[in-house]
Amino acid sequence: MSVAIAIDGPAGAGKSTIARLAAKELGFIYVDTGALYRTIGLAASRRGLSAEDKSQIITMLDEIKVELSFNDKGEQIVLLDNEDVSGLIRTPEISMMASAVSAIPEVRAFLLNLQRDMSHTNNVIMDGRDIGTVVLPDAKLKIFLSASPECRARRRYDELIEKGMDVKYEDVLNDVVARDYADSHRDISPLKPAEDAVMVDTSGEDLETSVNKLLSIMREYI
Repeated sequence: MSVAIAIDGPAGAGKSTIARLAAKELGFIYVDTGALYRTIGLAASRRGLSAEDKSQIITMLDEIKVELSFNDKGEQIVLLDNEDVSGLIRTPEISMMASAVSAIPEVRAFLLNLQRDMSHTNNVIMDGRDIGTVVLPDAKLKIFLSASPECRARRRYDELIEKGMDVKYEDVLNDVVARDYADSHRDISPLKPAEDAVMVDTSGEDLETSVNKLLSIMREYI
């Protein structure tokens, strides 16, 4: 029987990086649910749709095929109408579209079965905003991963500076706080810990420490 581990948490908590490294260590498949929403965003963008074109985005869902597959290294590949778009969905423009389409109930419903099917046939670590509460409510282990807004903003700020972007820490912090509020107050699948989630705070910890902390918890359950 397959084992599913759900990791939820706010933006900038390090969910994707930690989940990917933990999955590799355990021999599990890592499922990046955010990539699925990015793929829907890419499909909408290619059709010239904006975030306000909700009815057209909903209609589009019947016209596209989104699939997940994995290469021989266990790395996730996202297919849009049989095209590998894994490298095309990481632009700032697509990130904005992904955030917009993820708030559409029909989009979430469209991707729900795909996400659940992955957990039925594989040992998975899946991260997102509503994995433990909605997508995989029966997961073997649910983790709510967080860190202080200041810590998450500092991580994001350092990443942007390293990429040569001209940003101010205060602006990044304000964005983090605003994103937290929007994610936790949206009508559809708001960000919140599952009732039986293990709460993990990584404030002030480096990546290696955070990964080892989660691996320790995961091994207790599996």
